[in-house]
Amino acid sequence: MEKSKKSTKKRIVKWVASFLIITLLAIISIPILFKDKIVELVATTANNNMNATLTYSDSDLSIFSNFPSVSLDLKNVAVVNKAPFLGDTLYSAEHLYLSMGILELFKKDEPIKINSITSENGFVNIIINENNIGNYDIAIKDSTETKTTEKSTFSFDINSYELKNMAFKYDDKSTNNRVLLDSIYHTGNGNFAKDIFNLDTETTGNFSLTVNNVNFLNNVKVRLDALLAIDLNNSKYTFKENKGFINQLPLEFEGFIQLVDENQLYDLQFKTPTSSFKNAIALFPKEMTGNLDGIKTEGNFDLNGFLKGTLSETTIPKFTISILSKDAMFQYSELPKAVRNISLDAKIINETGNVNDTYLSADKLSFKIDEDVFNANARVFKINTNPEIALKADGVINLANISKVYPVTFEKQLEGILTANVAANFDMNSVKKQQYQNIKNSGKLSVRDFKYDGTDVANPFYINKTALNFNTNTIELTEFDAKTGSSDLNLQGNLNNFYGFLFDNKLLKGNFSLSSNTLKVDDFLTKSTEEQKTENTTQLKIPSFLDINLNAKANQVIYDNITLKNVSGNLAIKDETVTLNNINSSVFGGNIGFTGNVSTKGEKPSFSMDLNLKELNISDSFSNLEMLKSIAPIAKTIEGKINSTVNVSGFLNESMTPNLQSITGKLFGELLNTKLKSGNSKALSLLDNKLSFLDADKLNLDNLKGYFSFENGIVEVKPIPINYKDIGITVGGSHGFDNSMNYDININLPVKYLGEDVVKAIQKLTPKDAEDIKTIPVKASLMGSFSSPNFSSNLSEATSNLMKTIVEKQKQNLTNQGKDKLKDLLGLDAKKDSVKKDSVQKPKDLVKDKAKDVLKGLFGKKKKDTVKSN
Repeated sequence: MEKSKKSTKKRIVKWVASFLIITLLAIISIPILFKDKIVELVATTANNNMNATLTYSDSDLSIFSNFPSVSLDLKNVAVVNKAPFLGDTLYSAEHLYLSMGILELFKKDEPIKINSITSENGFVNIIINENNIGNYDIAIKDSTETKTTEKSTFSFDINSYELKNMAFKYDDKSTNNRVLLDSIYHTGNGNFAKDIFNLDTETTGNFSLTVNNVNFLNNVKVRLDALLAIDLNNSKYTFKENKGFINQLPLEFEGFIQLVDENQLYDLQFKTPTSSFKNAIALFPKEMTGNLDGIKTEGNFDLNGFLKGTLSETTIPKFTISILSKDAMFQYSELPKAVRNISLDAKIINETGNVNDTYLSADKLSFKIDEDVFNANARVFKINTNPEIALKADGVINLANISKVYPVTFEKQLEGILTANVAANFDMNSVKKQQYQNIKNSGKLSVRDFKYDGTDVANPFYINKTALNFNTNTIELTEFDAKTGSSDLNLQGNLNNFYGFLFDNKLLKGNFSLSSNTLKVDDFLTKSTEEQKTENTTQLKIPSFLDINLNAKANQVIYDNITLKNVSGNLAIKDETVTLNNINSSVFGGNIGFTGNVSTKGEKPSFSMDLNLKELNISDSFSNLEMLKSIAPIAKTIEGKINSTVNVSGFLNESMTPNLQSITGKLFGELLNTKLKSGNSKALSLLDNKLSFLDADKLNLDNLKGYFSFENGIVEVKPIPINYKDIGITVGGSHGFDNSMNYDININLPVKYLGEDVVKAIQKLTPKDAEDIKTIPVKASLMGSFSSPNFSSNLSEATSNLMKTIVEKQKQNLTNQGKDKLKDLLGLDAKKDSVKKDSVQKPKDLVKDKAKDVLKGLFGKKKKDTVKSN
């Protein structure tokens, strides 16, 4: 009996184990067996029913992630449009999850029911083109026969859906209206199998709105928790319980939206649940308002409105959005001052349903801080076509009070008194077309005792007083008296495109006159925070929005420790470039003229400049100007004046001085009234030591002309003739900005400088031979570096060769003299016939004897004053 029980237990265990194993194997096998089937059904169904293409990179069918349901994960899904939006992506998601019951996988002839859908990390991109055609209309229009004969592959029995980090983009190119809702997190739960049901939703995101290319809202945080009554039979969606937020401002909605034919019917109302003025501040992002928990407010703030009517191709719903506040105040608990007597009355209205009749009316905006009162009003008509704007402002604001009433953060305290009494009337078409005659301005805006100190300026910036006059079509800067560091500025002129700059991203154009007693360039070079920690580097960026013409005069401009006196000329600022025209200045005892440009448009600041130097002190200019010092380092040994033209271009360092390794160009120079100090140069001192005939201090450099070209850190010097007594000297070659040099020196040296022995040897030559060797060519070189020069020459070899030439000429002359004497001797002996035959010598022997006597006299022992060989 016991054996039977044990046997039964073993069989049960085996059956259970076998069942579990079989079940586990079945569960594991399901994704493998059914994945391709499900994916193929999804792709086929989508592509057969859309005028678009569905693509994905991979898929995964999982039974464990959402058990007991099966979850299909399509990765990198995209729905790409066909013509007329060929190539545009309508929908994209990193993951698209479809959830269904596990038994749905075993169906053959029945549609597979989808229970939930989740879309993650992607976007929906709605485009309306210029012909008012939308890219979202991708459903294939089925014929009646197709509808009755074909069976649907899927049925949507959805009870929930979810969007995770999605974006909704709407771009209507026919009206230039754009909507962007990004960072969307949304859930919806409801029984979609029923025709009438409640949909419970939660939504967060960031909202941006552009109407007719004018941005009204940018990245505003929104939230809506809403219970919607869904009536699918009548396509009606009604707000029931709901709570929404725009930034921190709470809003409540009621009413419905209904689809009627191809139009949308709206009947909605909204309002703030309370009238506290705290709601006004809550309308702004939390990053701007700070902590509102301790804020004290008085008075009301009411935001309400309605939207009622039909949205069709020709009409929009009528609407009113109203903001009203009266005698309100607010004060942050941590700040010392309050803003009082706040009144606001503003509306956005459309009373006809015609989009072009929409207008904004801000009839009143006023507030008071201490005893300073500020009032303004504005109206904007034809918002969707050609906005017509009327503005008026009148009042006083103490800028120092801004941070005392509002939690705005400045690097340094802002100071100054702003006084305004201005009015303007203009339309945007006139602004865009620069038809300034249609712009009407009047009034005056002034600032006095202004102080600003922040990381974007090198020194605190003080404006003693400045004033703008608003005229019919220009804005005139009547005065601008400012200081920063040791620099002072006085500016006057006209702004010609202020509204284009302000409203239409146009360039800020103007013509000004600038005068200054002292301008120090370093006062305008800012130091970045990170760079300050490592090295005191500076940076200057010319604003891209400027198109300014500036006539400037300054008593002195200090640049890189160089003081320019009586500076005048014209500067044109445009396209991140300053163009200098006929800039003149007194410096280094002479005058310098600039023509060229400086640009910060590229990755590195660059410059191109033509310089005209007139009678500059050579030693001062070439010692203090690093660029000139590198081009002609020898100039520091010269006292006198120079006239020069320099054409140079290259990049600028962060301190706005030339990067010497980048410059390229040419220099022509002419020396005037010069004196040389060879002791200041090791190279010249070396020449003095190596060339006994040369006294470098006595070189004549007056009217000396030199041509230099430079590129990649190398300066090429064309041969320069130098006068020194009766010696001809030519110097040419190259040197580097790294102090290296490689120069050739050609000397046409008179033989008299070679010493007494050579001179005496030449004196023994015939006048004709002596005339032929008055000078000898000597080649020399200076290499190494200016701080450690090396000298070499062929002077010794040239002198030795000269002596050989002299000796050869002497030998030739003496040989010729010997031949003449022999001829004379032979002629006399031939005539004698009275000598006895046995006593007479043979002619041949006689010649030999006489020749020996002559040659012995010619090549006998040298006298003491014979020329010594060198």
